[in-house]
Amino acid sequence: MDSYEKKVARAIKLLQSIPQDGEIEVSYSGGKDSDVILELAKMAGIPFRAIYKNTTIDPPGTIKHCREKGVEILQPKETFFHLVERKGIPTRRARFCCSELKEYKVLDRAIQGIRRSESIKRRERYKEPEVCRVYGKDEKVKIYLPILDWTDSDVARFVSERKIQCHPLYYDEQGNFHPERRLGCIGCPMRSDNGKEDYRKYPKMLKRLVKAAQTFLDAHPNCSSQKKFSGDACNIIFHNIFCESYNEYDTKMSVDLWGQQLNTKQFLEQYFNIELWS
Repeated sequence: MDSYEKKVARAIKLLQSIPQDGEIEVSYSGGKDSDVILELAKMAGIPFRAIYKNTTIDPPGTIKHCREKGVEILQPKETFFHLVERKGIPTRRARFCCSELKEYKVLDRAIQGIRRSESIKRRERYKEPEVCRVYGKDEKVKIYLPILDWTDSDVARFVSERKIQCHPLYYDEQGNFHPERRLGCIGCPMRSDNGKEDYRKYPKMLKRLVKAAQTFLDAHPNCSSQKKFSGDACNIIFHNIFCESYNEYDTKMSVDLWGQQLNTKQFLEQYFNIELWS
């Protein structure tokens, strides 16, 4: 038995070790790792509920893919853009959107497709395949991570051997599967490019974000963002996407030799090829 086969066997054994006294949540995001843990749960023969928590800003085709997989879809109390209208734009330091839209308890136990190889932070945070997480007001969930030590190659081999059809965005025009691709919320501030390429691909999402952010600013005339960004949502979004610090933002917003200041609305429209408003 090679290393890959041992990983599959260990994953199934882990799932079968979960006490069989009720349904277990399969935390399904629509991504390739979700498809893998869903298939593993079926192979393990355990009682489960595959649940997708709709963030309302996942890539097109995600809802359709979930339905094709027979996954239960939970709708949020508020959409992402309603949250922005009420609380402002989430940032790397304040990602309230995660707790509101997907990090909440449904069942006491959950299976998640987290893998150490995805990031340094995950390697540092997840040491064991069983962890306890606390959501909201002391709502504890026992989390099982059957593919924690899997690589992209392991995932690709499993998908091929089990003939799993993943989300369309994992395939190129020739139908080749690309396990290195990652799905996730459009424009997530945790992306290495601050969501820049997402908004290039889905500019209408940026347009909606600008509108929602301006609604927040107009309703909160005394918030700190009013003074820092002159009450302009375009300034905030320019800062979040194209600047790594307030100092960099201030430098880019400084007047040039001709006494002109950067017009962030025009910049965003030209860069993302959209018209924000007339």
